[in-house]
Amino acid sequence: MRILGIDPGLQTTGFGVVDVDGHALRYVASGTIRTTHLPLGDLPGRIKVLLDGVREVAERYAPDAATVEIVFVNVNPQSTLLLGQARGACIAALVSRDLPVSEYTALQMKKAVVGHGRAAKSQVQEMVRRLLRLPGLPGTDAADALGLAITHAHAGQAMARLQAASPLQRRQHAMYKDGRSY
Repeated sequence: MRILGIDPGLQTTGFGVVDVDGHALRYVASGTIRTTHLPLGDLPGRIKVLLDGVREVAERYAPDAATVEIVFVNVNPQSTLLLGQARGACIAALVSRDLPVSEYTALQMKKAVVGHGRAAKSQVQEMVRRLLRLPGLPGTDAADALGLAITHAHAGQAMARLQAASPLQRRQHAMYKDGRSY
């Protein structure tokens, strides 16, 4: 099974591709899609670069599944909204290629890869390097994307078995129940 991990960002989006055979992981590719050559105010242009870039990566590496990091709410709501738009472009590119898309938080990825959710970026880089037996450290965005692919390689199998045993209901973000959001 080939898994494509995406770490969305409006300026730099990381991608990582991993092959999984049982418990064995094999590095295929990683890198970044950058929009920094465009003016900061050109949001539509940046979204197009991300959409085209993720679509091209998915076409080139032909993954069987994809995973994208779930956006957390920042202190700055404007930054959160912009990041959400970048994430939406990435997901749209993946589903346009008919890929199943799973989602994990940064905390879930860090816990799966490093062993604790508060791991530093350097710790994620080092563990990704070790798990995939890479000769050097991947960049931070690529390491996060590879970490998401690794997380899905492990958690995705367990989730598929649970789904087969009893259907799981997806928790919706920003849903209101009895006047409370969860």
